[in-house]
Amino acid sequence: MTANYLVCYDITNERRLSRVFRLMKQRGIHIQYSVFYCRLTWQNLVELKGKLNGIINPREDDVRIYPLPGEMKVVVMGLGDRIPEGVSIFLQ
Repeated sequence: MTANYLVCYDITNERRLSRVFRLMKQRGIHIQYSVFYCRLTWQNLVELKGKLNGIINPREDDVRIYPLPGEMKVVVMGLGDRIPEGVSIFLQ
């Protein structure tokens, strides 16, 4: 079973930031700067968390993984050209 997640990060070191960005590009859709949409199984989520933990410095960096509801409705304002497949969009 897969679920939707929003992964957001604030990485203070450029090298770690690049590594996190490259990892996230392999796992999700780049929505905004430092924000990715991911559709993951539980096992994929556990693996992603492990890899992120191996990259970040927990004393300096902040990574947050938010589970999203199964039926997503997204409000997009401004430039919103990167929308995950299967997501309903409401433009304002």
